[in-house]
Amino acid sequence: MLFHALGLGLLSALVQTGSAANIFVSHYTGVVYTLTLTGSTLTQNSTVTLGGQPSWMTFNSTDRTLYVADETGSGSASVWSVAAATNGGLKQSGKASAPLGAVANVQYGGGNYLASAHYQTSIISTHKLPLSGSALQTFSLTMSARGPNSRQDAPHPHETIVDPTEQFILAPDLGADLIRIYRIDASTGKLIACTPYTDTPGTGPRHATFWGKNVLYVGNELANSVHAFTVSYPDGGCLTLTKFQTITTMPGGKAAPSGTKVGEVRVKDNSLYASNRRDLSFSPNDSMAAFSLDTSGTMTFQAITTSGGTYPRTFQINKAGDMVVIGDQTTANVVVVKRDVATGALGPQIASMRIGVAGHAENDDGLSAVLWDE
Repeated sequence: MLFHALGLGLLSALVQTGSAANIFVSHYTGVVYTLTLTGSTLTQNSTVTLGGQPSWMTFNSTDRTLYVADETGSGSASVWSVAAATNGGLKQSGKASAPLGAVANVQYGGGNYLASAHYQTSIISTHKLPLSGSALQTFSLTMSARGPNSRQDAPHPHETIVDPTEQFILAPDLGADLIRIYRIDASTGKLIACTPYTDTPGTGPRHATFWGKNVLYVGNELANSVHAFTVSYPDGGCLTLTKFQTITTMPGGKAAPSGTKVGEVRVKDNSLYASNRRDLSFSPNDSMAAFSLDTSGTMTFQAITTSGGTYPRTFQINKAGDMVVIGDQTTANVVVVKRDVATGALGPQIASMRIGVAGHAENDDGLSAVLWDE
């Protein structure tokens, strides 16, 4: 089942009534951009060159600061802060040394700390904010044995997220088939390792999102599926997870085409979304999968729609819930699509813009991340 596009007349009316919105974009060439969406037109506003390989951005809208991870794989790596003016201007405001290979970060502890996942070097690191010097803390991750997939040669944490109570940080580990759990020491900002959740060998958990306080969804890159977990908070103990559903990201529960890799997962209201990289369902473009959620959080597959490019590494839903920005890594284009706030359906496309140089499938190049400025 595919969502049908709205009529052109209705689309024109929708985009003409919207006001301008800014979008942050990072590119593996070392540059962060601001784009402005006005109606159905994207224009480049400002840039800042950081160097390295910017791979992920976290935005604090209160102090208007971007925290940018660096996936640099040799030599030395950094983590940067970037001041974002309300007019779209960008300026580097801080920098600290960091372990190599960072692919995600998250702010925590009342905005005073940053936790990062380092895929290549099997490390979780933390930094005190504002950024300076080196890491506050590093966890060198281990695993008992190689996994069944060739990419599971070592621990590969792929994201750090904070739970809704702001007491814990979770890190899906693609290499070790674990969801690592850390308790936050509120007085120091340091993390204390808890017992991780152990998943089925070959699952490859990559990205996660909470739905309320008690449901967690995890997108699995190697299994091309999404898990749903019930989240429990024992008094004085560590957060625990209980899996209650697994669903594929393809129509009819089909197996994903060879080479497909689930990317991000995001939730909005009673809908969940996952990006399918390299599935070519809309040849030559890839797809976005949409699921509806019932009152218990159980997922029902709804549809796939085009991502508007190839390798949708990252996407985000705006706060109003009526637009989604998609970052297609390999084609290096930013795509904005409508979202029906009543049904959760995605489409049609509002705008698309190529940013910097295109990448190559399976390589760490091209466009890396997109975020709404809000």
